[in-house]
Amino acid sequence: DLKAKHEKPDPAKVKDVVMNASDKAVAKVASWQETGGLFGRVALALLAVVIIGRRRLLRVFQIPALFVVPLVFWWISGHLQEDNINWIKAAIFACGFFTVAQFSFWGNYIPLVFPLHLRGTGEGFAANIGGRILGTLAAWITLTLSAPAPGTPPNPSRIALMGAAVAAGYALVGAIFTFWLPEPAEAAREQGAEALPVAQS
Repeated sequence: DLKAKHEKPDPAKVKDVVMNASDKAVAKVASWQETGGLFGRVALALLAVVIIGRRRLLRVFQIPALFVVPLVFWWISGHLQEDNINWIKAAIFACGFFTVAQFSFWGNYIPLVFPLHLRGTGEGFAANIGGRILGTLAAWITLTLSAPAPGTPPNPSRIALMGAAVAAGYALVGAIFTFWLPEPAEAAREQGAEALPVAQS
């Protein structure tokens, strides 16, 4: 027993313990983001009954996200070494609330603005090109900008800082483009008999 007390811990085992603890902390924070997203989807469904204009409905979530998400990641970049996991969870909850709700919006909005014969093609193109290519490109841009030199891994603080900048850029572009979003009722009038009946704005 005395010998065991004086033995040095196995570095590999210590590393495994630290990694497991880190993974558990990340999973807990991610669960708060998912929970925030669930509340955001519910809020979108409730507000969709009250707010008729689709542009206005989207902006209820998009405008706050334009400020909340970049500010949260900017704040995280300077507080990673502090014991503030509860504040991070609350901040990530807010990010999930304002961003994930927008996914539900697009799923209900896109089919209403395409003619019937283009509905599946248009929705698939918008979701795959916009969501899976342009959307996931943000991760590559963030890691590329946060690397101090080619081939050098970036530190977590710089990743969070660049994530804030990329999130701000994406949110700003999205907010500007909302000015050209057609309302479903307007699209229905233009499409004539091809469109499904929708409520008037």
